[in-house]
Amino acid sequence: MVEFIAEVSSNHNGNLNRCLTFVEEAKKCGCDGVKFQLFKIDELFAKEVINLKPEISKRKDWELPVKFLPEISKKCKELDIKFICTPFYLEGVDELEPYVDAYKIASYELLWHKLFEKCAKTRKPVIFSTGMATIDEVKNAFDALVGNGCKDITVLQCASNYPVLPDQCNLAAIGTMRRIIKASPEVRIRFGWSDHSVNEGVIFRAVHRWDAKMIEFHFDLDGKGAEYGIGHCWLPERASKLIKMVCDGFAADGNGKKEPQEVELDERNWRADPKDGLRPLKQTRIEWLRQYEK
Repeated sequence: MVEFIAEVSSNHNGNLNRCLTFVEEAKKCGCDGVKFQLFKIDELFAKEVINLKPEISKRKDWELPVKFLPEISKKCKELDIKFICTPFYLEGVDELEPYVDAYKIASYELLWHKLFEKCAKTRKPVIFSTGMATIDEVKNAFDALVGNGCKDITVLQCASNYPVLPDQCNLAAIGTMRRIIKASPEVRIRFGWSDHSVNEGVIFRAVHRWDAKMIEFHFDLDGKGAEYGIGHCWLPERASKLIKMVCDGFAADGNGKKEPQEVELDERNWRADPKDGLRPLKQTRIEWLRQYEK
């Protein structure tokens, strides 16, 4: 099966009640986890960049207040849904540790191995995205986790564009990473897809062709989130339908035995008889005549 993770990003708009509603809606949609981001603009961008591009400072309104973490964690526990969060600064790993079920590391932090090492040392599961990365960069990040004690790692193929077109997704890289990235048997490794396409066909392909074990997708409640206008976020009704359709696909596999299904048993009597080519089978006709004569 596959895990679905609803990525809130900054669509919470700095409102605690909205954060908690995200948890509730993610659960209703059938998600296994809900993910937030913990960053501080002053620790995310270099000072000279902020000075040159003052519009970046406006993103302070997008920050998740640390004081929200206990309440989000409590709500996730109440609803039995995983609380996952992305730390973008080293101290954030410590701030999240009492609350999260897993860490997520973003594509843009892939080269910053200190962050990988610190997350790994908590012994919690780590998920990381691989947008823009070479296979060697992915392997190095993976090794930083394993080398620091992480035993549960999920690697997500990602295309770092917002939104991304289907022909830019390169889902086949999931198979490439699965073939190349190896670890000892005690390390659980999974591969999946971090979505920016908002395209059902891409998700179906990732799951049913490339065996993605995790799908992360950007999520908004109502089109009023800070990032919704960029065009890479799913709304609840569409996300709910997506998850149901993917799960229905798994249910359709059956047991693989080529034999009549229980729902087909009555219809077998309506097949053409091999002697005259007419429906239903002669034996069925005979039984009907006997019942009629009674």
